[in-house]
Amino acid sequence: MREDTRTRIQEIALELFTEQGYEATSLREIAEKLGVTKAALYYHFKTKDDIVASLVDLRIAELEELLAWARAQPKTAETRREIILRYADQLRHSRYLEVARFLERNQTALRDHPKIIGMRETMMALVSELSDTDDALASRISRSMALFTLHAAKWMTQDESLTEEEISQASLEVALRLLEL
Repeated sequence: MREDTRTRIQEIALELFTEQGYEATSLREIAEKLGVTKAALYYHFKTKDDIVASLVDLRIAELEELLAWARAQPKTAETRREIILRYADQLRHSRYLEVARFLERNQTALRDHPKIIGMRETMMALVSELSDTDDALASRISRSMALFTLHAAKWMTQDESLTEEEISQASLEVALRLLEL
């Protein structure tokens, strides 16, 4: 029951933060939309920052798990391909796109949030696992773009009449090609 309430708070907060903006949304508004008192909301989250942290924590954990796996592997073409495949699979989780839209629409407000900084640092560490420092610059850039291609496709195709699966498959195809350059 407690976890269901936390999840529902996160969903409502995510919706309001995305629609109205992080700074323009109050805990009172979240509680009202949820149909609970502010005291009930405080039981689960003391601040809006706590809600943001809870939304980002799962993503960081997924990235850290993939990073730990990657660091334990040899830096080979097969490992790079598996990193991209595993990362693409992570992006298929239902909440990824909603959280990504929230973060994109609230970049200014959240740019210095410790959890966002941590996520960015973990992402850059994962990028570094795709290449060795002595690899050609063009190869390092291409490999890092492979990872970011998986994100870009979500934004570039959001207005088209394509399914999420079609978008995911096409972006994965492009990402894998970039690994080979």
